[in-house]
Amino acid sequence: MRISVIGAGQLGGTLATWCAESGHEVAVTSRHPDRLTDLVRHGHGHIRAMPIPEAAEFGEVVLFAPNWESAREAVDLTHDALVGKVVIDATNPTHGAVRVPGMTPGAPGPAGLGSFSPAYPSTLDIPAFVTVPEPPGSTMLETPEKSGFETLISWVPEAHWVKAFNTIPTEVLDRRRGHDPLLAEYVCTDQRDARETACQIIHDLGFAPFFAGGPPAARLTETGGPLQMREVDVQDAKDVLAEALATVR
Repeated sequence: MRISVIGAGQLGGTLATWCAESGHEVAVTSRHPDRLTDLVRHGHGHIRAMPIPEAAEFGEVVLFAPNWESAREAVDLTHDALVGKVVIDATNPTHGAVRVPGMTPGAPGPAGLGSFSPAYPSTLDIPAFVTVPEPPGSTMLETPEKSGFETLISWVPEAHWVKAFNTIPTEVLDRRRGHDPLLAEYVCTDQRDARETACQIIHDLGFAPFFAGGPPAARLTETGGPLQMREVDVQDAKDVLAEALATVR
């Protein structure tokens, strides 16, 4: 497929190279696409550098990986090209999550926070939010503001957003890529096509997708969340997700 990579930093450039190695056609961009000659050369004809708006138009799928400070500018430059497309958000906001006690898993939160479950594997027929039993006194992560992922969705609600590739540093991804046991990549979305597409790309790049929930679950994976910087084998992904939900206070 044709994949646009918005942001050519360490993560974006690495994912662009791996997508090209997996047989995808890739357009990569940054504020200075003329400086991406080395990245293009390593793509062996499958990577091209383009200005930001043209790159976004090129892709059937957009991998959104600018630094957080540039995210709004990148969205403003690509907004119309993102409409109707699957957009994989690999960003992390620079602020950390705020943990507020007193929210019981399974109970809806304010502003439709909902509930999400660690108890189901990464199949494509489970709901975005489900209720599961929790031990007495357990609490649920809740924040007074939107996660970075939910903020991006609010900026371009017509795009089909999915969160992935944001929990683990590039050097760990490189070390674990394609090696058993496969490294789990947590996926957050409420869009079925976005979920299917992200899972395919995650498989193509040598990792194992694991569904973590709808957009509010992205708070677990972003800066300050309990899944951030967690190197998790796929067979342990369900237990680690359950632990994250049970231990957040």
